[in-house]
Parts: sequence; C-alpha cells; structure tokens
Amino acid sequence: MLSPMVRPPGLVTGERLTVEEFLRRWEELPELKNAELIDGVVYVPSPVSLNHASLDFLIHWWLAHYAHATPGCKGGSNGTWLMSGSAPQPDAYLRILPSHGGQSGNEGPLGAGAPELAVEICVTSTEIDFGPKLALYQRAGVREYITVEQFGQRMIWRVLENGVYVAQTHPADGIGRSQVFPGLWLDLAAFWADDGAKMLAVLNAGLASQDHRDFVAQLAAK
Repeated sequence: MLSPMVRPPGLVTGERLTVEEFLRRWEELPELKNAELIDGVVYVPSPVSLNHASLDFLIHWWLAHYAHATPGCKGGSNGTWLMSGSAPQPDAYLRILPSHGGQSGNEGPLGAGAPELAVEICVTSTEIDFGPKLALYQRAGVREYITVEQFGQRMIWRVLENGVYVAQTHPADGIGRSQVFPGLWLDLAAFWADDGAKMLAVLNAGLASQDHRDFVAQLAAK
C-alpha cells in the first residue's frame, strides 16, 4: 500500500503498460484529460495549439450536424475507446449506434471496438497518426480514417477495403463523400478556407440526397 507521502505513478510518453494499468493510473490523475495507449505504449500529447483547436472545431461541427440529421448515428470528441488491446482517444469519431446495427459497443463509460469513422488532426502528432495509430485503426476495423494535416493543408480520407486502408483520390468536384455514411459530404476547399456557410450548403445537399434518405430508412429498420 502506498504511503500518503508517496505520489502514485503517472503516465509518461513511451512507457509500456497494459490497458488495465493505463486506465488505473489515469483514474488517479483527474487533472489529465488527454492520454492514449497504442499497442502497449503510452502517449501523452503536447498542449493543444489554437491551430489544432480550430481544425478540431470545424470537424466536430461538420460531424455533429450530420449526426443530428441522421437518427441512429452519434459522434464525439476525444473519447477513449477500448480496441485491440489499446486505448486510443481519436480527435473525433462518428459511429452507428449498436441499437441500429453499428459495429461498436460500450464498456462502462468507454467505447468498445471500432467506430465506423475516426478523424485525427495532425499538427504535432503526425508521426503517431500515420504510424502506430493508423495500423491500430486498420487492424481494429475502423472503416474510414481521415487525417487532417495543418502543414500543407492536406486531408487524406482512407476507406478500409479487404482489411487494408485505401486512400481516396481527390474528387474532381472537390467534394469528399463518405462511403460508410451516405450524405456525409465535405467541400474540401471550404474547409481549408474556414467557410462554414459553404461547408453547410454542401453538407445539406448530401443530407437531401436519396442515398441519405435510404440510409436513414435502413437505420430505422434495425
């Protein structure tokens, strides 16, 4: 038993832990809001920059608008997921709820398995997001994985095909379209220009499509 004068061990980037020990230590650090365990390795991120926060805000707004218009879908930000022996904390995710045929579940207050879509904002975390985290999401079955790179203003939208991520080619009309969530459309130029009005107009066009109406009906039938 620890003496009252001895602080419990914290979480240090690069440390190797089991999921159980990782979560136990995190519970003892109420001031720590962001930490991940990827394939047994701890990652505690740097403070979030304003650039990261701004991109994060746009992605969350986009996904939230879609989720609110699509009963049976739900999104979130920085939630901890238990998947394949790891505990990642995606910047944003969108899932089909278990009650509507989704592939993920809940384990207590945490997500379990793989959400259908995960998004990572790559500012200081590019090496992780393109390395161990990409491999984890692919192995766990996250069906679409989007990385948003501030430097170079590049977005890569990957779709899982036969267990392997395939990066989608840049659309000729500049509009990215989800293969898993029909009607989830994104005007890429408007995103980088922080043009919320145009982003919303394109997303609303997707929500008005027949594909989205069919998807909503499919979810309601579950």
